[in-house]
Amino acid sequence: MSEAPADITEDAFLGGQLRLKQKRSGHRAGHDAILLAAATEARPGDRVVDFGAGVGAAGLALARRVPGVGLSLVEIDPELAELARGNAAANAIAAETIVLDVTAGADAFASNGLSPDSVDVVLMNPPFNDPARHRGSPDQARHIAHVATEETLHAWVHAARRILRSNGVLTLIWRADGLATVLAALSRGFGSLSILPVHGEAGRPAIRVLVRAVKGGRAPTRLLPGLMLNDEARVSKSEMTEILQGRAALPLVEP
Repeated sequence: MSEAPADITEDAFLGGQLRLKQKRSGHRAGHDAILLAAATEARPGDRVVDFGAGVGAAGLALARRVPGVGLSLVEIDPELAELARGNAAANAIAAETIVLDVTAGADAFASNGLSPDSVDVVLMNPPFNDPARHRGSPDQARHIAHVATEETLHAWVHAARRILRSNGVLTLIWRADGLATVLAALSRGFGSLSILPVHGEAGRPAIRVLVRAVKGGRAPTRLLPGLMLNDEARVSKSEMTEILQGRAALPLVEP
């Protein structure tokens, strides 16, 4: 990649397999995006859509692990979408970038090539901070990326349900204390849920949940053993290192 402007950083992900330019301030890609990619099941030839893609971290990390997917990166912020477009090109990953509000109607989606029942996989990292308990950032882009309204998750899940084919897979990451909201949002049209709690440290409550859901699925819900980002000594576990470097997938990905 060429030298980045002063307000842009270039950061290595997946042990250097993926290099992303992103804004120095505002929302920045991190572990959540890489965990989401590692939790998402896809096969070569699948049509994959990343909702709220930002600079493309999750979608591009997935495409690095599963070459040959047809990837669309959906992002509301034109500046971030432009960075995502450049990141895809610089990493030699074929991806379409779409500037679109995920809460837009079916017509807006269809006009951008995302018609109903046309997609195999959706992954998403929606804004999930509760505005009643989290003070929003004065940075507007960061605020949009992090703070949810009451209906945010329901609207994003509804959009995913609309474009997914029957038996298509939705994978999302959300804050752990909002699991009830996730289950309520997925109660219409989705089933065969797999839930993976993510703990910052062993012995501490989960901080995130990764959830896999199948459109029209009927299998019982599975609650998987928790993923520990760090052990008691706060040293990154070897399992976590394998995931963050793109050499392993999480248990939500079925063999």
